Amino acid sequence: MKVMQKMISFLLENANPSIIYRVKKEILHEISREEEDRLQELILSEKIIRSIIACQKENGWLGNGYHGSNKNAGRYENQETGVKYLAEKGVRKETDVLKRAMLAFKELPFTDPCYRNAGEPGDEFKYAANGGNLFRCACIARAGFEDFIDIAPQIQLSLDSFRRVLEVDSILDVSRPLGKSGVRVFHEYEKWPCRYHLDILAHTAAWRTEDASRMLADSVEKLMRRDRPELVGLTASTWAGHVLATTGGFPSQGLTFVYETDGVQQYHMEYLIWLARCGVIRYSPKLQEIVESIQRAVNADGVCEISVDAMFRNWGPYGGLQLETDWKSARRRNGDITFRALQLIYYAETEETGR
Repeated sequence: MKVMQKMISFLLENANPSIIYRVKKEILHEISREEEDRLQELILSEKIIRSIIACQKENGWLGNGYHGSNKNAGRYENQETGVKYLAEKGVRKETDVLKRAMLAFKELPFTDPCYRNAGEPGDEFKYAANGGNLFRCACIARAGFEDFIDIAPQIQLSLDSFRRVLEVDSILDVSRPLGKSGVRVFHEYEKWPCRYHLDILAHTAAWRTEDASRMLADSVEKLMRRDRPELVGLTASTWAGHVLATTGGFPSQGLTFVYETDGVQQYHMEYLIWLARCGVIRYSPKLQEIVESIQRAVNADGVCEISVDAMFRNWGPYGGLQLETDWKSARRRNGDITFRALQLIYYAETEETGR
C-alpha cells in the first residue's frame, strides 16, 4: 500500500531505535540478527529502560508498586507499567529483565506484599470488569508470555465479557441501583467488558477464530450505539462491601474512540490498535470509517497529521503509547503518532497479531 510505504520510509529515516526495530520486526518482517542486536543495545541503553532495570528486586519484581505508581514507586518503576513499557519499547522476551519479571508473576502468590493488596477484590470471575489479577494477566499477555504462564481462563473470561453485551438488553440487566445514591453496581458473578479484557485479547492469539472476531465486533458496535440516551455513558461500579471503581469498564452505550476537544478531533489510538489486533475492524463499518480518516491524514512525507488524546503520552495502568523520549521536537512527536497509525492500518488489514 502506497500510504504505508511512505509512513515506513519516514519512520526508518527519522524515528528512534524502538520504532525502527518494531517497524522492521513487526511490520516488514525483515531484520538481520546483527541489526536486531544493535537496535536492542540502543533500546536497553535508554534512560527510562535503565531505571526499570535498576529497580528490579532479587525476586524479579519491578520497583515498589504493582498497579501503577505510588510515593515509593515512580511512573515506570513499578511492575505493571514497567512490564508494559519494556514490551512496547520492543525489548526482546529473552532479555533478563523481562524473564525475571515474568518469573515473579509466576512464583509469587497473590497474597505477597508485592501486589500491595491489589487483590481486593481478588476474584475477577466474581466481580465484573474488575479484579487485581487482570492487571497481572494483561502484563503477561503484553510481554508475550502466555505460553509460560497459563492465562487461558482470563482469555475466556474476556471473550465471555464481550459476549455478555450481546446476551442482554443493556447494562441495566447485569447491575442494580445502590439505594438512592444514583450509583449502579454489578451483580456478583456477572460479566461486562473493560479495558483489561480488551488488552488481554489484543495481545493473545489462541482465541482467534472468525466467529470470535465477529462476535467481538458485534459487541463493540453495540457499545458504540447512541440510540438510547439513558444508556449513553452509563456505567456500573463494583460492590465489595463498598463501592469500587472498575478497571476501565465500558459504558452501556456511547463507547467512542474519537473525541472532539476545542473543535479538534482526537483519537484514542490505543483502543483502536487493540481492536485492529483482534481482527475486529474488518467487521465494523464504523471502525473502518475511523481508520480511513486516519489514512487520509497521512501527508505526502508519510507523516500522520492527527491529534491524539492525553492518554497517548500518559504512561501508567490506563494508558501509554509514547515511545520517543520526549516531544520537544515535531519530528519525535510525528514519529510516535505515525508509528501508531501505521500499526493501526497494518493490523486492520492483516490477521497477524504481533506482540
